[in-house]
Amino acid sequence: MAENLIVKAKLKDVCKGYNVAGDLADALNEKVETLLKDAMKRADANGRKTVMAKDV
Repeated sequence: MAENLIVKAKLKDVCKGYNVAGDLADALNEKVETLLKDAMKRADANGRKTVMAKDV
C-alpha cells in the first residue's frame, strides 16, 4: 500500500506540547499496514472476509 493511512494533522493534535518529526507519519503508516495485513490473514484463516477488532 502506498496510500497514507495516517493523517499528519491529527498526529499534531494528539501530540500537543511535542514536536512531531516529519518521518513519524511514515513510520506509523508502515506499522498500521503491517497490523492490517496480519489482521486480514487472521480473518481469512477463520473463514471470514470481515476484518474485526479481535483480528488485531
